[in-house]
Amino acid sequence: MTGRSVAILGGGIMGSALALFLARRGASPVIFEQMPEIMAGASRWNEGKIHLGYMYSADASLDTARRVIAGGLAFVPLVEDLIETSLSGLMTEGDDVFLCHATSVVPPDLMAQRLDAVAALVRAHPGGGGHGAARRFGMAELARLTGSPAIVAGFHVPERSVQTRAVADLLRAAVEADGRIRLCCGRRVVGVEQGARWRVLTPEGAEGPFDCVVNALWQGRLPVDVSAGLPLPADWSQRYRLAVFLRTRRHVDAPGAVIAAGPFGDIKNYNGRDFYLSWYPAGLQHESRDLDPQWTPPAGGGFDAQVASDSLAALEAFLPQVAELRAEAESIIVAGGWVYAAASGSLADPAATIHRRADFGITRRGSYVSVDTGKYSTAPWLAQRLAAEIA
Repeated sequence: MTGRSVAILGGGIMGSALALFLARRGASPVIFEQMPEIMAGASRWNEGKIHLGYMYSADASLDTARRVIAGGLAFVPLVEDLIETSLSGLMTEGDDVFLCHATSVVPPDLMAQRLDAVAALVRAHPGGGGHGAARRFGMAELARLTGSPAIVAGFHVPERSVQTRAVADLLRAAVEADGRIRLCCGRRVVGVEQGARWRVLTPEGAEGPFDCVVNALWQGRLPVDVSAGLPLPADWSQRYRLAVFLRTRRHVDAPGAVIAAGPFGDIKNYNGRDFYLSWYPAGLQHESRDLDPQWTPPAGGGFDAQVASDSLAALEAFLPQVAELRAEAESIIVAGGWVYAAASGSLADPAATIHRRADFGITRRGSYVSVDTGKYSTAPWLAQRLAAEIA
């Protein structure tokens, strides 16, 4: 495949990983990214959960778990191969804690059954044999963690999360150091057109030609797919979400916990000083089924401070350790980005398709490829497979 030109639309984790895998196969990748640099959007500002399917206990079919397990198990070795260094020190050390809310879309006994079923799927998967089972809290253990009567059950769940800001910096450095990859940052893609080969359309003009185009966008992906002749998916939603990235002055012993399952939130403790905190109702700023929503968050520190305050206050009602995080905060950043899903509906609705996220992957029209990453942790696995298929 030496010299074959591939336009990659979007410089998030999917586009960056794909460019590195393609370059190693002798291609000439070009990344188009509308932000000033790659790895600056949703791939930088998220919790970094390495999904093995436990989060989707509302999916009775377990199809979502079956779909994400392979990517979750492959995430660490693939990323370490791409950045040529270990992720040690950049990941949460202990099991996640899942706390079942009284208004969860999945009641506690059913959640226990689903978590056990997902654990069995993980252990049966190649490479998953070393993973343990989910373990339910005793009542005394649950009471020590949270005094909230709204939390009706708790589980230790063998999942980890990675510090996405650090991974973003390492992936960006790997891409920038690879002389075979060309970056076109600050260029928003509005469409593509096909002649003998593909051209990429931006407000500044057309770029190309390219032998292959891969649409790895989240924001703006659907109009580009339409311009390439792909049909719209049956269902989709585009959400702009914000979260809190907090660093403390000293080590704080706070759990990595998910309040589930529904429109709740979570905490990630990466190393005792760096934390991710999200409360879904406070962080969800915009939701749309427009083809290309252009909403942007209000500018100014007052807006960020309100999102942070609302998120921390909501989490503190369930986990008193959040008060210590607030008191010891050295810095607080509120950030996020657009999230695309081939699903829709409210997380408070157990019938909403957003609880079932198995419909992601690769769609083609000739040498035009649209890739729905699905989850952050499935992106490197999909990128490796797609690079092999393009080759």
